[in-house]
Amino acid sequence: MAKKSATRPTIASQRLKSSPLLDTRVIYCGDNLEQLKKLPNACVDLIYIDPPFNSNRNYEVFWPETSERRRFDDRHESTKAYIDYMRPRCAEMSRVLKKTGSFYYHCDWHASHYVKVMLDQIFGENNFRTEIIWKRTSAKGLAFRSYANNHDAIFFYTGSDNYTFNRTYLPHNPEYLEKFYTHIDAETGRRYTLDNLLNPNKDRPNLTYEFLGVKRVWRWTKDRMEQAWKDGLVVQVKPGAVPRLKRYLDDQEGIPIDSVWTDIPPIQSQSSERLGYPTQKPLALLERIIKTSTNKNDIVLDAFCGCGTALVAAHKLKRQWIGIDISPTACRVMAKRLRDVCGVPENESLWKAGRGFIVRDLPKTEKELRKYPHFEFENWAVVALGGIPNKVQVGDMGIDGRIYPVSSSVTPRKKQEGELPLKERWYPIQVKQTDKVGRPDIDSFEAMMMREDCDKGFFVGFDFSSDALTEISKFFKRTGKVIQALTVREILEEEIAMQLA
Repeated sequence: MAKKSATRPTIASQRLKSSPLLDTRVIYCGDNLEQLKKLPNACVDLIYIDPPFNSNRNYEVFWPETSERRRFDDRHESTKAYIDYMRPRCAEMSRVLKKTGSFYYHCDWHASHYVKVMLDQIFGENNFRTEIIWKRTSAKGLAFRSYANNHDAIFFYTGSDNYTFNRTYLPHNPEYLEKFYTHIDAETGRRYTLDNLLNPNKDRPNLTYEFLGVKRVWRWTKDRMEQAWKDGLVVQVKPGAVPRLKRYLDDQEGIPIDSVWTDIPPIQSQSSERLGYPTQKPLALLERIIKTSTNKNDIVLDAFCGCGTALVAAHKLKRQWIGIDISPTACRVMAKRLRDVCGVPENESLWKAGRGFIVRDLPKTEKELRKYPHFEFENWAVVALGGIPNKVQVGDMGIDGRIYPVSSSVTPRKKQEGELPLKERWYPIQVKQTDKVGRPDIDSFEAMMMREDCDKGFFVGFDFSSDALTEISKFFKRTGKVIQALTVREILEEEIAMQLA
């Protein structure tokens, strides 16, 4: 294992050194599975991921920088689907992790036990180091018939037995110091406590001897004890008393951090680092992980980087970093955060010189999308909304894709004998590549929603006529069913990107 790192210079005095193996200081917008496949073997020192949990949480997020309202949904229809989704991604992350590297998987209680089994299979049971428990909130008295779920699990694996681990410490409790470090050295003014020098193993003949008139089984050899006495580190308060060790407070590094982390609070509503991202983790949490498992200029990868906390922590600690996220909004928000918090410019030329970063693979422009083949354009829009495109592109009955809430299943359970018919819950998506969606298009979509008994639907187009928007409003008043009209421009978030730039 690596020894504890020496004190590092300030951020301003350093410049990140680019990796010869791969591009770093890059945010990739897209499916992390495809991007991970492009990375070489054994190229990353630390991987931290905080993927969407398999839980019934639908997030309506209001980004503070804009008036945009956007959903971040956990759309895994079942625990099996969640594990099936994560398995190939974790396999790729295992491939790109160095033998000396570390892997942290952050999850909550909904699927953590299944995740642990999967990770044992991929990274190896012998490479599992510990399960870190992070207390993310305090119990609020809402769990009347069970214990409140107020913690997350972080599974810690390594690439081998030879890995970087810089021991970190917490400061001692002031009450503990006042109680035990009660002595003051008369010559130096240093505070100290008197510690035990006896050996807990009584069957140690080689350590059994008389010292200062007291025969005991000691922790140290007689030569070492006599040297400590000469150095003034052994104290005998009176003749015949058992000698004790003088342990100075300023020699103690603190309390070694264990696997239960209760000292890092979650992001609060009034927190200065709060962005409004639903699963944002505190910067201190990522700084602890990165400090512990990497050294200066090591490469940190976050394949589900959301609002970029891991990237910010890595950059502040002078590590190289790579971020991947499928959400264009998240990519733009984390880019702004890197600029504002870290003072690093988003600039291709400066990036090549080692003093900036870049964002790659953001979605196409409206002009480019107008030239897409019709079915390819439909697939782009459906996937951009987090939906599942139709496998067959003809005879779709006015449905180009479906969004399944987390409580539903893409392959719903068949009705069992004696049961009432099961209702499949999903939201339809209709996509039009025409310049403007008109009233007849909305009428057809409404008929489909009534036929399929859908409570909500999504309609995507380059623009909507006033008659179409009026009809959407009337349809809601008549039926209570919601049609969400989304323009291609809104999906591309060009306006948002400009505001965040």
